[in-house]
Amino acid sequence: MHLNNNVTEFILLGLTQDPVKRKIVFATFFLFYLGMLFGNLLITVTIKTSRALGSPMYFFLFHLSLSDTCMSTSIAPRMIVDALSKNTISFTECMIQLFSSHFFGCQEIFILILMAVDRYVAICKPLHYMTMMSRRVCSMLVSVAWMGSCVHSSAQIFLVLSLPFCGPNKIDHYFCDLQPLLKLACSDTYVINLLLVSNSVAICTVSFVMLMFSYVVILHSLRNHSADGRRKVLSTCISHIIVVILFFGPCIFIYTCPATTFPMDKMIAVFYAFGTPLLNPLIYMLRNEEVKNAMRKLWSKKLIYDDKR
Repeated sequence: MHLNNNVTEFILLGLTQDPVKRKIVFATFFLFYLGMLFGNLLITVTIKTSRALGSPMYFFLFHLSLSDTCMSTSIAPRMIVDALSKNTISFTECMIQLFSSHFFGCQEIFILILMAVDRYVAICKPLHYMTMMSRRVCSMLVSVAWMGSCVHSSAQIFLVLSLPFCGPNKIDHYFCDLQPLLKLACSDTYVINLLLVSNSVAICTVSFVMLMFSYVVILHSLRNHSADGRRKVLSTCISHIIVVILFFGPCIFIYTCPATTFPMDKMIAVFYAFGTPLLNPLIYMLRNEEVKNAMRKLWSKKLIYDDKR
């Protein structure tokens, strides 16, 4: 493994170098980030305080919101601050950001898979649901997801650290990511890039195909359900499918392409880092009646408590 001694910091070029546009970027993404934090905090607090949301589906939704928050937080705060200051990041901080963004991104993929498994068991194997998806089993599955994410991110970091960085240090991006870093390496990156893309294809594309196939099976099984049952299941599954498409679309585009620059790369990465974590809570809040009812009860309790005070 090559240890870099020449490059101690990188310069992030960000979304724009124009001073006026940088202020607009700061204000816009600061509001987006606050909205993301508020939405995901609302989801996590509601699930934790509501007895009606004690099923495995909401247990996984709780962890999905945590993953969304952590993934966005690994990228957004520094990007927002850099919009008004010098865009430099140390080599160590860059590696930490790379690891954490991929760790929580991969964690989100695994949680989405677990949510699909939960819906499959609930709809296609209802008699075995309580046994197969007990709280102990769900906790173990989430633990495995955390370990799998750690393995994935560690492999990415290991491959990046095996490259020598000896001169150029300007990253044409607003955060440290794989493809922009590969362009700065002082050696042939073909094999490393092939390994990184293979890793990403295995995680992103295969997972996406599996997820979409599982929802096709779930929706096909609804023909045996009552009209009311179909309506309820469709509402939940469509929410999941929208979230899957919104997350995996940018993810597949960014991480399964070769190390070449596309004009839309940065904007797609913005949607991946800001848009999806912001939209996920809105989708589940707007389309899920149980979540909306739990939030109303939570708000009512707060109003009653404030009145008593």
